[in-house]
Amino acid sequence: MIPLLFFVSCQASTAFSQPMTYPQTARQEVTDDYHGRKVDDPYRWLEDVESDETAAWVKSQNELTQSYLANLPSREPMRKKLEELWDYERTGLPVHRGERYFFTHNDGLQNQSVVYTVPDSTSADNLAAERKVLIDPNTLSEDGTMSLGSWHPSEDGSLIAYSIADGGSDWRTWRVRDVESGKDTVDQVEWSKFSGIAWTPDGKGFYYARYAEPQAGAELTGTNENQMLYLHRLGTPQSEDQLVFERPDEPQWGFSPTVTEDGRYLVIEVWKGTQPKKQVFIQDLTVPSGAITPLIAGFDADYHLIGSIESTLYFLTDHEAPKRKLIAVTYDSQADQTDAAPVDRSTWKTIVPESEDLLEDISLLGQSFYASYLSDALSKVQRWSLSGDLLGDLELPGKGSVGGLGGRQDATETFFTFSNYVTPPSLHRVDVASGKSQLWLRPEVPFDVDAYRTEQIFCVSKDGTRIPVLVTRHRDSQNDGSNRTLLYAYGGFNISLTPAYSPAVAAWLDAGGVYAVANLRGGGEYGSEWHEAGTRLQKQNVFDDFIAAAEHLIDTGVTSKARLAIRGGSNGGLLVGAVMTQRPDLFAACLPAVGVMDMLRYHKFTIGWAWANEFGSSDEEDQIDNLLSYSPLHNLKPSTCYPATLITTADRDDRVVPGHSFKFAAALQDAQSQATGCENPTLIRIETRAGHGAGTPTSKKIDEYADLWAFLIENLGSDSTVPSR
Repeated sequence: MIPLLFFVSCQASTAFSQPMTYPQTARQEVTDDYHGRKVDDPYRWLEDVESDETAAWVKSQNELTQSYLANLPSREPMRKKLEELWDYERTGLPVHRGERYFFTHNDGLQNQSVVYTVPDSTSADNLAAERKVLIDPNTLSEDGTMSLGSWHPSEDGSLIAYSIADGGSDWRTWRVRDVESGKDTVDQVEWSKFSGIAWTPDGKGFYYARYAEPQAGAELTGTNENQMLYLHRLGTPQSEDQLVFERPDEPQWGFSPTVTEDGRYLVIEVWKGTQPKKQVFIQDLTVPSGAITPLIAGFDADYHLIGSIESTLYFLTDHEAPKRKLIAVTYDSQADQTDAAPVDRSTWKTIVPESEDLLEDISLLGQSFYASYLSDALSKVQRWSLSGDLLGDLELPGKGSVGGLGGRQDATETFFTFSNYVTPPSLHRVDVASGKSQLWLRPEVPFDVDAYRTEQIFCVSKDGTRIPVLVTRHRDSQNDGSNRTLLYAYGGFNISLTPAYSPAVAAWLDAGGVYAVANLRGGGEYGSEWHEAGTRLQKQNVFDDFIAAAEHLIDTGVTSKARLAIRGGSNGGLLVGAVMTQRPDLFAACLPAVGVMDMLRYHKFTIGWAWANEFGSSDEEDQIDNLLSYSPLHNLKPSTCYPATLITTADRDDRVVPGHSFKFAAALQDAQSQATGCENPTLIRIETRAGHGAGTPTSKKIDEYADLWAFLIENLGSDSTVPSR
């Protein structure tokens, strides 16, 4: 057998007194032909994350990384500071069902938040005294790696369906708990992924989506296709569940079920990959064995059900409205429509029209719609009547992000959270009829929020596009180029980055850092056109936007090249990998997390095929040159001095499989080792019993951020500032 490990020396930073020795990958003879383009893939063996050889490589890399991090003088003080900042009570949005509130709460350092229930007459002041533990995921595993996915109370509040994730995987196991007794029923549903549930009108079952059970050994890497929609009846085994809807002729379709609040319709939103376009199918549940028929066909736009009144269904859509609008669609059960038939839009009615701001979400509450907008990535909320008249704005506590405003259509109250980078999420109660709000609950944090400020600035990208950047810093910091600055972004999949409080960011600020977030094309901050301008053949726009934001921070004196770091996760990890290979001179340190690093093979694992709408695929000849132009793995150049880099991934990530990061780390270390006089460390930190990020225990988060921030402090300038304030 060819040995898979050899070692090569390279100078490292001052954390090591001797030259660092990297465990590196032996190059193997693997070459692929992509439409006539021959591409070597010498580290292909690292894609087999279950092999003994890969396990040995992971072990040696983690040992090197941990030995480096253990020598950083700021690591332990930073960990203590993070633990202090994380230790505050956090309460989730209340959900009202029956005569109860359901909500999550974390006392501070609990690995997982606990689901509680209280009578709906309970005031905010009495939550702690009246609450009753309903689901405590901390009891499921000693290390906190068994986490709660999502949870859905039944309409009368007597039952709650909840999902469990094991070790960070996207796979979910659904269980049902009796609220009064606090005990689980016999119900258990497995192999569900990318699915919520919808209770039946009688509360005796629920709809859910699942995949076929994967082959042994392929649970975390096998392709996820042919999702199926099932009905589970309480008290029966999963083997007896009723198959409700499947489309084996369309293996890339997925299904999201909703039962309208009056119990009249099952509405199935059909998605295809990650493209923000859907079809909608409907079943009349009042008709025995009623057929499931298309309501909106064609995948021409995004459609999301907001609610219904009798046979009128309300959808949030970007059809002929890039910044979205609310429409009313009347269901005609006699209409003869097929998947391929043209959609009859003659009866559609616009209720809330498109505006200059992005209509991010909307709720039907009482006799009005509560519409949440993004204006330059900052929230605002308006109330609209059922007939489409503007009733006024909801008063907000300041500039930041609003979440919530959900509930049943007959609700008399609703709740929202408000947060920004220096304001922890406070809970506010709203009287639905009047639109009047009041503070309901505010957490106390061990952080002087008044000492910091956030300002929104704008830079200009390569093609003249205006890019917003939110910069948070200490009020006394100066634009003298001396600030350690972390620039974060995502730029993809129609996802909007809005201000939110984080103990990790608070620790970075407390250590004297500046935190900047750029809203790049590819995201959803300005609607579908903004998103599409950063996809497929236009993906380079995203990287240009990020580079422009970095250059603007340097040009205005916020920071300097020697003090600037960049970070991003998943698609943001791709972003960091791409720009550090395009502009290695621009940054002092890089933190790519769970990134998509091999743009030629990403679609061959788990749900990766679904991203072709975003990136394009190497199966498409017209996309291959573009993918090769920015694929991080394929743009590393030998003898180039890259910035100090700490790659992070996890062994159970079945969203972006860790082979991406493994191969990139191997290639980066090889390229860096050939750069004469380059002392920048290039390391990989591989978390165990963790996945893509969701459900990560608090203790693991604290450990990871202590490592990340200590790494940056070591590599952004010569001094060794540690947290003091």
